[in-house]
Amino acid sequence: MAKLLEANTLYIGDTHFPFEHKHYLDFLLEIQKRVKCKNIKHVGDLVDNHAISYHEHDPDGKSPKDEFSLARKSVVKWAKAFPKLKMAIGNHDALVYRKGKTAGLPSSVFKTVHEIWGLPRTWEVGFEFLDHEVRTFHGTGYAGKTPHIQAAYDSRRSAVIGHCHSVGGVEYIDTDGKGIFGMSTGCGIDRHKYAFAYGKDFRFKPILGCGVTTDYGRYAQFFPMKD
Repeated sequence: MAKLLEANTLYIGDTHFPFEHKHYLDFLLEIQKRVKCKNIKHVGDLVDNHAISYHEHDPDGKSPKDEFSLARKSVVKWAKAFPKLKMAIGNHDALVYRKGKTAGLPSSVFKTVHEIWGLPRTWEVGFEFLDHEVRTFHGTGYAGKTPHIQAAYDSRRSAVIGHCHSVGGVEYIDTDGKGIFGMSTGCGIDRHKYAFAYGKDFRFKPILGCGVTTDYGRYAQFFPMKD
């Protein structure tokens, strides 16, 4: 691989292990090589947790134990490809903790995200990250055609989000003479898996892709992936 550049960052969209698209990882590695991205960020929803969802789930699907095991296998594979990254916690990642609270369990009994999913210590986990004046967070609560630009408005700085599977792209705005951008990363899910059956009749389908920023967050670009 050509020398990676400290100024460039690759943004991975929602993966929802173990329901990720089988070609998504290869696509990301191709983009990383093409744009020479040294920094890697995951916008959240690393895992799906379909079996413990508060929403309707498939009774013929995997058990919580089996889904958990498969998700951890995906983590092992991806950790080899990206030994170091920063991951924002998404609403699906947080389901384990929400279920615990519903059951009345105190926070002291919970394992960390690293312990639950077997993440390498070199993966940094948090609800949001601010690097080079670019805010990266999952985007829970945002919706519509341009959630990324609303995220930038609210953040008062450039922002990168995931969460909205059917949106991928970049938009620039200027506020008080300071140009900023909002970017939606798209996602890396396999929409044909039963975990996403809820979207079968949706007008807009998931957009596969990822985001990249260059020159220390000055420029942003969305890269679509063919299904």
